[in-house]
Amino acid sequence: MAGSYDDRDGMIWMDGKLVPWRDANVHILSHALHYASSVFEGERAYNGVIFKSREHSERLLNSGVALDMTIPYTVEEIEAAKIEVLKANGLTDAYVRAVAWRGAGEDMGVSSMKNPVRMAVAAWGWGAYYGDAKMKGAKLDIAKWKRPSPETIPTHAKAAGLYMICTMSKHAAEAKGYSDAMFFDYRGYVAEATGANIFFVKDGEVHTPKPDCILNGITRQTVIGLLQDKQIKVHERYIEPSELEGFEQCWLTGTAAEVTPVGEIGGYNFEVGALTRDIAETYEKLVRA
Repeated sequence: MAGSYDDRDGMIWMDGKLVPWRDANVHILSHALHYASSVFEGERAYNGVIFKSREHSERLLNSGVALDMTIPYTVEEIEAAKIEVLKANGLTDAYVRAVAWRGAGEDMGVSSMKNPVRMAVAAWGWGAYYGDAKMKGAKLDIAKWKRPSPETIPTHAKAAGLYMICTMSKHAAEAKGYSDAMFFDYRGYVAEATGANIFFVKDGEVHTPKPDCILNGITRQTVIGLLQDKQIKVHERYIEPSELEGFEQCWLTGTAAEVTPVGEIGGYNFEVGALTRDIAETYEKLVRA
């Protein structure tokens, strides 16, 4: 599948039924477009099975609650919708995007209680998020923006508004020839990339930021479990910027990123080492099991 995302063949599940891809539209005065009242999930299907599908559906509903936006579908209904979309589009290996938002209604100010909460599920073929970085290691810039305090925004929700600085930071990074950017948090600690969690290796042990102001990714949790199964010590902790120089390996995790090695972060270099390759291969086998 290629071309603009609004001009493709296929079907999208929208508000309880399948509609032709090009007809899956919303009104210009949808509340989400103006006030970011939207939550979403990114998921991958492997051999016709969506990895950790139910966990994603549950998180979607929880993100809606965090934004005071009750999504009018159950986990079972969302699960059925995703399966329906894959079948309708003849997909077995695919990226699946479930999204819920406040639509157009009687309210068009900050308040939107009178507006309906709508939902859609789309799916398409999508290869490696960072291209050939899975072999060579991604190159990351250091973003000028910082991940915000949980006292300022619901950082545990997968909400569209939280990605505004991600888009800006990724654009700035790409303009410099980087694949992505890494954020520090509001306290100055290492946080995450624009759409992925981050891990480091030193002396055979793994270090990753505490998810107290970043999304505790489903892939992140999965990889921590895989490392623990291998009897590898994992430290979830605050990581100072000065520590970057001493880490030997680094990788990113996320549904889109899967497990992607990192070769550079803003001038600090990392080896695409044995542990990085091993955990990437182990994850690949798990999702296709």
